[in-house]
Amino acid sequence: MTGSTEFQTDGMIARITLNRPDKLNAVTLEMARTLETVVERCNSDPNIRAVVLTGAGDRAFCCGTDIKQLDQFNTAWDFRNREDYCMSVRHIVKPVVCAINGYALGGGLEMALSCDVSIASENAMLGAPEIKLGWIGGGGMAVMLENAAGSSNAAMMLMTGDPVSAETAKDWNLISEVVAQDTLISRAEEIAHAIASRAPIAAEHAKINLRNAVNMPAVQATQYELDLQAICFSSEDAREGRKAFAEKRVPVFHRR
Repeated sequence: MTGSTEFQTDGMIARITLNRPDKLNAVTLEMARTLETVVERCNSDPNIRAVVLTGAGDRAFCCGTDIKQLDQFNTAWDFRNREDYCMSVRHIVKPVVCAINGYALGGGLEMALSCDVSIASENAMLGAPEIKLGWIGGGGMAVMLENAAGSSNAAMMLMTGDPVSAETAKDWNLISEVVAQDTLISRAEEIAHAIASRAPIAAEHAKINLRNAVNMPAVQATQYELDLQAICFSSEDAREGRKAFAEKRVPVFHRR
């Protein structure tokens, strides 16, 4: 089974599912290419306001790249310029909720860290095992781990390659919640629906703000946030929000 990247929509929510459960949803080249196409669909569809990313089956979210396919790259340079499925996830402009069921290893962990909100089932294990095979992660692993978990915890994961439990991942700020396995998807969709009910322009600017401000000095980040706020404030949705508040009703946002 070569696997696939499945895509479906439910109202304002899109769900992307890595579908190769017999191989712990290891990503093939074909799946990586399909993910790029799926991301474009998410970004270009104005009706989609939030995305849930998950893996099929009850054993793994994703255990990274299919190692057996790595021999297809003739040179290290070819490998360096491969389709980067982690970058594809980071290119999603809509807010993304990751539902981690079981293992999130290597590129799978990088994908989870590339999402905006991540939750995990009680059986989840998160790890960066590349060092056990002779290399390190290349999808932003180090910077995302250090930003979330701190330098010592990041070094522990990167230099031992040993995974951590869902509870430890939560303590280290790698995920937001630990939930029962049978409620993982429903909880992820609940979060996604909550985000989708908010003003979409504001939600997407909140994502931009979080992604960029972390790399700025505090004074510059505050000014950047003020500029983004002004953009949102000038939207029709912001006017609708103020009007709905005054009229004591639920606002209806139209992405304008």
